[in-house]
Amino acid sequence: MITRYLNINIRACGQGAAAPCLFVAMLLFSVCAFAQTPASKAAKQEQPGRPVVIQGSVGSDEAKIQCANLIYAGTKTSKCFSDKFMGTVARETNIVTDRRFSPVKLSSDELFKYPFAVMTGEQAFRLLEQERVNLRSYLLRGGFLLASAGCSSKEWNQSFRTEIKRIFPNTKLKKVPMDHKLFSTVFNIRSIRLAKSSGSASLEGLEVDGRIVMIYSQEGLNDTGNAGKGCCCCGGNEVQNSQEVNVNVITYALTH
Repeated sequence: MITRYLNINIRACGQGAAAPCLFVAMLLFSVCAFAQTPASKAAKQEQPGRPVVIQGSVGSDEAKIQCANLIYAGTKTSKCFSDKFMGTVARETNIVTDRRFSPVKLSSDELFKYPFAVMTGEQAFRLLEQERVNLRSYLLRGGFLLASAGCSSKEWNQSFRTEIKRIFPNTKLKKVPMDHKLFSTVFNIRSIRLAKSSGSASLEGLEVDGRIVMIYSQEGLNDTGNAGKGCCCCGGNEVQNSQEVNVNVITYALTH
């Protein structure tokens, strides 16, 4: 993995943002670019839950944070996950982002070039074995996944939980309490509101060696209204304030 040192000044001073302003100086950030090595050799180089680090520094050009939009189960895509929050991250913080997702196959080595990935869908699925191997390695070596059941799909939710249990048999998804610092990293989020019904939702996290490596929502963080042509939440539900939640998640992932 190539490690970059970033001076990130999080401007939590906009409307609705957390106060006082949060400054993060000289953040050691792992970008998760891996050399192609046999699995046995890679296992010797890494510690579970800790990134494999090759130290380096940022050059004269600003580093853009890129997000992978996963293609999984062979051909299923995560296209109906809006990337609008990436622009919000850039406006509300000094984190320089690529405003568009990059489609990436979960089974490919390309995955390891991205520090952050999103995954969503609305139907039952089953991962390929190489996809399971890659996802486990990606999360253990410093990557972060934001996953969401599109339009609160019960079928996708069940499939996702089954796969995560298979990949991490000894680690469970746990509810993230609303007083967790994730909910105040940029925006002060007091509740996760549902778009089509009363009440509130919750986030779940997967923690490995004290580090949250995944955030999951079974209600839907897709912001489908901004996801583009052919995307809509026409039958189920989703999180109304998903943009703010997603901004906080990616900022938390990059600074912790």
